[in-house]
Amino acid sequence: MKRLLIGCVLILSSLSVFSQTSKQVYELRTYELRFGGSRAVLENYFKNALFPTLNKYGIKNIGAFEEISKEDPAKLYLLIPYESMESFAGMIQKIDNDSDFKALSKEYDQTPAEKTPYARYTSSLMLAFDGFPKIQKLTSTQKLLEVRIYESHNEGTAANKRSMFNDEELKIFQATNLHTIFFGQNIIGEYLPCLTYMLAFDNMEERDANWKLFGNHPDWKRISTDPKYSGNMNKIRRIFLNPLPYSQL
Repeated sequence: MKRLLIGCVLILSSLSVFSQTSKQVYELRTYELRFGGSRAVLENYFKNALFPTLNKYGIKNIGAFEEISKEDPAKLYLLIPYESMESFAGMIQKIDNDSDFKALSKEYDQTPAEKTPYARYTSSLMLAFDGFPKIQKLTSTQKLLEVRIYESHNEGTAANKRSMFNDEELKIFQATNLHTIFFGQNIIGEYLPCLTYMLAFDNMEERDANWKLFGNHPDWKRISTDPKYSGNMNKIRRIFLNPLPYSQL
């Protein structure tokens, strides 16, 4: 209980500080589709109800992606950028009270239980990094997204890894064409404590070549052996995505 209270205090403290800055807030949703469900109903809901309503309230550049995987059923991802924590916190009530949204989402809301498009969806909430405070849009040729989640064994080492990115790695990413879409400190969701970021490439060949450039960069070799950054993460998760046609990012 004591650890839970301390964690809540730390999160509230972070949000209080954040509300005074210009860093964005990111929600990353994962929808696990189900057999027998209607994917078209879910995607129509995204395109015709959720996205237009969020846009109406100032939420722009919403990303929509499909996981590149041999697993079936598929997983869809939404990346929703908010300009502030206040914007995120107030959006649920705005949507719930929006009569246009209710009309636009009628097909989705009336879908029978046995035809529900997804089993469940999970959501992670992130604060943008100091060194990368705003989301970046994809170029027209970037069709491969790589999401990387770096887990740490406690909050202190997670903070150390964020410092490593803010102070050193972001510059190396830029120098080696690891095209960054966002960097986020996870504050709610799975795998805590952790951070998440997204990279964009034209294809897997470019991705592999640019990661090789990164691995051979002298500044990376220097900081990767620097004792002050030792042991600041213990697991990397990778997810590869393709943007969907209606993605605004």
